[in-house]
Amino acid sequence: SRSNIELDFGGHRIRTEGIEKNTHDNPFGAVLSFRGTVTDTTVSHPLADRVIELTDTFPVPSSSKFAVGQWWAVQVAPVEGGGRDERELQKLVEITEIVDATHIRIGYLNGWELAAGRTLTWTRVEPVRDTHVRNMVFEGAGPDEYTGSHPVSFEYAVGCDVSGIHATGTFWPVIMRRWCTRFRTEDCSLKNPPTVEYGGAGYLTQQIYCLYGRVEDCTTSNVRHLNDLTASAYCTVVNCHGDGDDAGGNPFTTHGQYEHDLLFDGNSGLMDIANSGAQWGISAKRITVRRHVCSWFTANTKITDLTLEDVTVIARPTFDQAGTLTVNADGAQVRGCTARTFAVAQRSARSTRPTTVSDCSFELPAGAVLVQTPVTAPVHFVRCTFSGVDGAVLRGAGPVRLTDCTVTGAGDAAPLTVGSADLRIDGGRYENTGIELSAVRDQRITVTGGTRLLGRNKAGALLGRAAGPGKVTWDLTGISSTAGADTAHVRIADGTNHYLATGNRFTGGTLHLAPGALASALHTACVEDGTKRVVMPGDGGAARTDGNLIL
Repeated sequence: SRSNIELDFGGHRIRTEGIEKNTHDNPFGAVLSFRGTVTDTTVSHPLADRVIELTDTFPVPSSSKFAVGQWWAVQVAPVEGGGRDERELQKLVEITEIVDATHIRIGYLNGWELAAGRTLTWTRVEPVRDTHVRNMVFEGAGPDEYTGSHPVSFEYAVGCDVSGIHATGTFWPVIMRRWCTRFRTEDCSLKNPPTVEYGGAGYLTQQIYCLYGRVEDCTTSNVRHLNDLTASAYCTVVNCHGDGDDAGGNPFTTHGQYEHDLLFDGNSGLMDIANSGAQWGISAKRITVRRHVCSWFTANTKITDLTLEDVTVIARPTFDQAGTLTVNADGAQVRGCTARTFAVAQRSARSTRPTTVSDCSFELPAGAVLVQTPVTAPVHFVRCTFSGVDGAVLRGAGPVRLTDCTVTGAGDAAPLTVGSADLRIDGGRYENTGIELSAVRDQRITVTGGTRLLGRNKAGALLGRAAGPGKVTWDLTGISSTAGADTAHVRIADGTNHYLATGNRFTGGTLHLAPGALASALHTACVEDGTKRVVMPGDGGAARTDGNLIL
């Protein structure tokens, strides 16, 4: 419980053969274990009204029980019907102001709204303050949770920093933190812990219920996690690098216990956000990852307002040959990223901002599901490049828009299969690929803005539909389509369709518009250059196909 001390080991080596055995499941049984004093003063009360997001003012039964400068551990009761550890609020906070008789202000802007009726519990704490540990070489001993060792833990601590610890063979995290606020972990490393399979073990650092932390210039080799942020907020991880992660450990992870406002910048190693299971809520908000390199990145649980910038995922044959990047369609912004396999999932719908993928490059494997079945949110691809496309699937019902994208497949590749209820293509180039609507539901396809379609595909049609039950509405305006002699620019042979094509240029290829499949058809003001009309409706009634320039 010591505060205001500096332990500088001067680079000396610490070994722990024969150390006293630890107790079961105790990552706080460190060689140096710092813990604040938890008092028996508690305040517990249900909320009369909701507590809005991003507020630092909280209602209490009586503010006379609190004083400015005190520290309290505050937590909300678990979410009703949720996981047993699913709480939006668990933090060590300072009282900064007594607002009035029933309100206090704390040093934390709440990241999640709390509904009326939820119970808050405040427990007063005398934290360890400003105690630092530095410059240690640590050699762990023992292969399990009892005989293993690790150097440092902090619980209920404020302003306690760690730097220059270089560890080998530790069982529990080298630096373990819980209920901590305002801290730095710098220039630390871990290699070769005895296990990467045991939950909670083999980490460089873990932070649980933590605020205002910075982890910087750290490295790991052959570990489970370099950094784990659980139920934490306003933390930054910078210039940290994990290698030797083929065993399935992810150097960078969050538990999914309502983390929010985290920044990862300039790191490398596998990343897995909010994916530890429903017990904790699989939720996170406003996570930003910039300039990151890895061979696998997944963020497909209830992650709201995820921002990825310049993330590079390179397939690695010893781990994930698909080179996977997956995001949740709940306000995700993906910019300037590269991966082999990219997928959009959806597990939540909390955001007010759109899901947009811009200026990215993906090399999709055959049959890749680009937009997964549960996706109902709009997804917008802008200036993206998709190469090697062969039967990629946009399965979700939500609107999909592609603006100025480049999609390239092999000459005998299957077209993109699209289940979206509303597909809009504005500009871009689609070569040896094409679109086939699944017609599993009513669909609308709009292609405009100088979109170029070229080449051929396995289906023999650059724009077509399957024989599903859905009614399809076609709006084709201002496109340029160049097809081989055996390939249709448009083939409509099944179902019920409303077709409109104006101001398009068709070169080569064929047009196949079966009268029996057309409830209405307007094909006019188009240029058909060497294009064969295999079948077309006659003029009259709900069909008109005159007024075109046929060369």
